[in-house]
Amino acid sequence: MRIAMWSGPRNLSTAMMYSFAARGDCAVWDEPFYAAYLAATGIAHPMADQVIAAGQTDPAQVAAACLGPIPQEQSLFYQKHMTLHMIPGFDRGFLRGLTNVFLIRHPARVIASYAQKREAPTLADIGFVQQAELFDQVAQMTGTAPLVADAAAIRANPRESLQNLCARLGIPFTEAMLSWPAGPKPYDGAWAPHWYNAVHASTGFGDPEPPLPDLDPAFRPLLDQALPYYEKLLPYA
Repeated sequence: MRIAMWSGPRNLSTAMMYSFAARGDCAVWDEPFYAAYLAATGIAHPMADQVIAAGQTDPAQVAAACLGPIPQEQSLFYQKHMTLHMIPGFDRGFLRGLTNVFLIRHPARVIASYAQKREAPTLADIGFVQQAELFDQVAQMTGTAPLVADAAAIRANPRESLQNLCARLGIPFTEAMLSWPAGPKPYDGAWAPHWYNAVHASTGFGDPEPPLPDLDPAFRPLLDQALPYYEKLLPYA
């Protein structure tokens, strides 16, 4: 099975990748389209040159690899995808060959976390519009709404949430998914030194999330823009 987990940044996505990698039967791929996205857009991201140099910049080749043989002869292939990387012009037909899941998080939390790592985030940077668009496309392709996982629910009760997700995926849950060793991982993307400080210090999912952060008033318009897209997917979680 090839599981494509679609989220925006700062969305528990790396912890989820570590969780699936800890199973022992699952290969993982960290943000397959990141290099192609940067090469195509020229957007100035932290460590952009290193990301492009380390990755595949042809989106067609990335898509083919997403559907290709599962690395290390594992039975599962977990692909951590960023919704913002799927820019117009990247063919999305490969989605039909994947089991697509959408990982959501309240935009106030995403904005607060993202702003600590990169100044002045925009709506395009945080991926909510693209996530809703991809959700609709997958639903259209398959004739049914794809799975949605809620980061807040996972943080509140990791075992129960992962048991439910695995059941919906049709794969066994294993206790190994609840913890991982601290520090960098061999499958981390080239951008890990900038973005993964907190998750590298972790050995499992954190405590339940606190109340929503008080955002800087400058970010309120961005929150108002993102919220409807989050609320569109929330009932499916």
